[in-house]
Amino acid sequence: MIDCPRSLLRPVVCLPAAAALLALALSADAAAQTVPPSSAPANPVATASTAATVPASSMASRVLACTACHGKEGRATPDGYFPRIAGKPAGYLTNQLLNFRDGRRSYPQMGYLIEHLTDDYLREMAEYFAAQDLPYPPPLAPQVPPAVLERGRVLVRRGDVARNIPACVACHGAAMTGVVPSIPGLLGLPRDYLNSQLGAWKTGQRRAHLPDCMADIARQLTPDDVSAVSAWLAAQPVAAGGKPARTLPAAMPARCGGVAEVPVAAAAAR
Repeated sequence: MIDCPRSLLRPVVCLPAAAALLALALSADAAAQTVPPSSAPANPVATASTAATVPASSMASRVLACTACHGKEGRATPDGYFPRIAGKPAGYLTNQLLNFRDGRRSYPQMGYLIEHLTDDYLREMAEYFAAQDLPYPPPLAPQVPPAVLERGRVLVRRGDVARNIPACVACHGAAMTGVVPSIPGLLGLPRDYLNSQLGAWKTGQRRAHLPDCMADIARQLTPDDVSAVSAWLAAQPVAAGGKPARTLPAAMPARCGGVAEVPVAAAAAR
């Protein structure tokens, strides 16, 4: 596996390596359709490479570029920035790949890797990672005072009605492990990643299909709110193996793009 430098200012400088892996996977996929099974490899050394240990046409070989930064099998890396993608709902992963490819999420390295891939190909990739059933490591000890953690807990569990901030659990599920097919879990993610994504929602660097409910919510959060929420979430253990819920116990408090299949409260539906 290729390690990326641990930097939030320049989180990915291993793009050439990831791009090379993707090119290798795609070219191997194409070659597998044209080379007879009995043909010997042109370069015997290649048989010892990571790409050669799996069938060239398998999805595991096609996603080597993903695992270069997201970790083996998509289970994340310890650098604190690249999120876990293993076991996330397939609809959510598909939506995010489409958002990166189509410019609703701005991250040049991701856009570069998938800009020429079709909707169906991205959906297959998402389904592959969604099917990975891997244990979560225990959370790191929080590095903030108890009062900050309590503020985060209240916002996640109850929200702030006075400021029109719904509870996180109202959409992401009581266990905060997400809801199939399109709502992600919030646990098992590094604090740095959570901070950066809430900040991206606030500034418009991360967007979703309209109505963009997360952008609306993030704009209501203060920097202290963001710090508290991310610290509390990152300190929670992942229950029930991190499996997303099948349904929400109640209607969502706001209409959100990309999750049209989830009912919303009567007031939000109007």
